[in-house]
Amino acid sequence: MAGVSEEVKEFMKSDTVKDFTKDIEQYHLGPLWEAIPEIMNHTPKPQAQAYLWSDELIKKKMGEAAQIFTPDRGGERRAIYFQNPGLTYRQPWGWASTTQTIYVAVQMLLPGEKAPSHRHSQSALRFISEGQGAYTIVQGERIFMEEGDFLITPKGLWHGHEHVGDEPMLWTDALDIPTLYGIGGTFFDPYEGGLQEPNIPDNFTEKRYRGGMVRPVGDDKYTVAPLANYKWDRTVEGIKGLMEFDPDPHHGFAVEYINPSTGKAANPTLGTRMQHLPAGMHTKALRHTHSTVYQVHRGEGYTVINGTRFDWKKGDYFVVPNWAWYEHYASKDSYLFSVNDIPIMDRFELEIEQAYESNNGHQEVTGEFKAAFR
Repeated sequence: MAGVSEEVKEFMKSDTVKDFTKDIEQYHLGPLWEAIPEIMNHTPKPQAQAYLWSDELIKKKMGEAAQIFTPDRGGERRAIYFQNPGLTYRQPWGWASTTQTIYVAVQMLLPGEKAPSHRHSQSALRFISEGQGAYTIVQGERIFMEEGDFLITPKGLWHGHEHVGDEPMLWTDALDIPTLYGIGGTFFDPYEGGLQEPNIPDNFTEKRYRGGMVRPVGDDKYTVAPLANYKWDRTVEGIKGLMEFDPDPHHGFAVEYINPSTGKAANPTLGTRMQHLPAGMHTKALRHTHSTVYQVHRGEGYTVINGTRFDWKKGDYFVVPNWAWYEHYASKDSYLFSVNDIPIMDRFELEIEQAYESNNGHQEVTGEFKAAFR
């Protein structure tokens, strides 16, 4: 209760106040005069924590899951999500919260497996970590997936998966599950026929957008992104173009996946980026209202989050909570895929960013995170 006199502070601790608070609570009423200092903070105080899950842990547990669960025995998707330790109080299942607003998981599909089609009110996206030979079918379009590809599955569209290749495939799933659960907007429908059959040419949207930054006539009317798959080689080409100039001091060489019809984020509620940090690059620290989940696609280095060092390498995932100071250092050439909730913050006009001014933009390291199974 900063700015409040000692007399008022003592009064708020009195039996008169305590007894009245207890009295109204039995009628499911609450005292704003006591609550406001804690629920209307001067700056964001996220309950989500900075955390890192190692590639070794993920591979071990996904391998064990593959021995127990299949898409037709125990669940429609063999996916393990990243539960933020600061949000486990949310019931049920911690709302599957990797950050306050974002769900992120790793999904595995083995050769010959089919994951039945369904649809839901949550918007989804995927980033392919390893393997090839599987496809996702979205609203009748089979979209074949390869390592490094980024795919969107807009809300309300039927989608399922099948693996017709010969090696396991792993990918990142990200959805706005915590956001929609929190506001009561969840709907889910299974597809009666199992896996939807294709009814339009394979990789249809990818072929229509082969020209890159030219748009098929008529697509300006789309609100849902008309491009389903953003190929890895095109992403790399975009980054190479940036590398002819000076890097961004906070992000290195970074690009955002966008809706080619609107120029906004490819997903209406989740932002996505790919950033390249050449070996030896040390970005300057900043903080912002949005939260971010990173997947290390390639490379090795560390990130300092609020003074704690998180060492990472290929296959690791880590969380930067909202309003946390962070900076990256790459010891090898690195590519970081990331998911953020900027579109949500922008909708509420809440996105604020601050640069770290002290020590030439770099934090003092005061601790080191120890990842499980490393």
